[in-house]
Amino acid sequence: MTQTCLSHKQRLLVAGTLFGMFFGAGNLIFPVHLGQLAGRQFLPAAIGFILTAVGIPILGVAAIGSTHSEGLQDLSRRVGHRYSYFFTCLLYLTIGPFFAIPRCATTSFTAGVRPLLGTQLSEQTMLFLFSLIFFALVFVFSIRPGSITLWIGKIINPLFLLFLGVLIVTALLHPSIEVSAAVPDASYQNGTFFSALSQGYETMDAIAGLAFGIVVISVIRQMGVREDSTIAKEVLHSGMLAGLLMAFIYLLTILIGVQSLGQFELSENGGIALSQIADYYLGRMGTWILAIAITFACLKTSIGLVTSCAETFVKLFPHALSYRAWAVVFTLFSLIVSNIGLSAIITYSVPVLMLIYPPAITLILLALVGNAFQHNKKVYVCVTICSWAASIFDFLAALPDEMQSALHLEPVIAFARHTLPLFDLNLGWILPSLVGLCIGLLWRQKEKSSDRSHLPVFPIS
Repeated sequence: MTQTCLSHKQRLLVAGTLFGMFFGAGNLIFPVHLGQLAGRQFLPAAIGFILTAVGIPILGVAAIGSTHSEGLQDLSRRVGHRYSYFFTCLLYLTIGPFFAIPRCATTSFTAGVRPLLGTQLSEQTMLFLFSLIFFALVFVFSIRPGSITLWIGKIINPLFLLFLGVLIVTALLHPSIEVSAAVPDASYQNGTFFSALSQGYETMDAIAGLAFGIVVISVIRQMGVREDSTIAKEVLHSGMLAGLLMAFIYLLTILIGVQSLGQFELSENGGIALSQIADYYLGRMGTWILAIAITFACLKTSIGLVTSCAETFVKLFPHALSYRAWAVVFTLFSLIVSNIGLSAIITYSVPVLMLIYPPAITLILLALVGNAFQHNKKVYVCVTICSWAASIFDFLAALPDEMQSALHLEPVIAFARHTLPLFDLNLGWILPSLVGLCIGLLWRQKEKSSDRSHLPVFPIS
């Protein structure tokens, strides 16, 4: 039956679907760690983090809906056919086997399982054995996605959120330090808001939003809404509801990270911090609950990511490999990457995210305001080229220091710092993208003027 809009109940259901896709166990480790870094400067840090970890992902979903696209490849085709293949592959590999899927396994191990194990085996050996079992389950369920993943989503996620709620309330009621006494890390003494922007990138939700958009649109269509403009509005409404819930949880988890500084030193990563906080407030039982909940939550996310990546690559390259073969490739590759450890995965994912985010953000914004220039391809091309050119410098600057030294990148980074405004705030791509926008609009206007000048002129008799 066709509907003119969703009911309040349906809107909440779509919002819950969005929240479930975006918010996994990995989304906890970054705000907790951010809280420890920001200390009493947590409020501007929370605003910056929420802007990139919530605002941009919701806009990404809305961009798919507002342009009536059938997915990321369809949206990025506005730049070019070949570019759509390149960008779709790069984005799915980033939120798949390169970083996000391995991070699920290492987050489960670091925050959940590792604190429960003894010292009979080395940590590297324990990680390998755990990841072997983890990805064996991922593969089995990814080639038979059905009631198992649905059951995990309906049972484990609510349990995980219930435990999280207990942990947050307990921590907030019994802080180990006053917020005003929590000293920020040196990197967060100044420019806290801008430092937190790049922390929000690490959730990978903005690029995931471009991949998830079509799923939400399909759900809305199944509920009976057919009008494209109405679908776009419903995606935005439901996205705002999901975003508010995510922002609320992020704010509270950042706060418990701040309040943990009275008991713990700044942790190497958020997985370690989350484990320490759970053990401190809820004891051994809390550690067990966290281990079970976070492992199954990450398992569900990994199954979904392997499935979506395999399905996408089958569509992109229909004559290459079968779905099962792609699932094998992505699972094995994720297994290998996961064994470099959570801290290393986070370290090496940051440069790639700094490279991908500017073109992704500009694509989202162009899609949302594209009616103003009739989604002209020249505008898309110019903005995309300029944003990629600038993001390469962000990529180089985000590489580990030892890699920068080995590649002698100091002069290149110094040039970018001197040339690009806001470069030190990880926003060096903004001005080049605006320049690209101006060039694209002028090019489009010149083309229109040229077309009008070639129109035949008929004499008036």
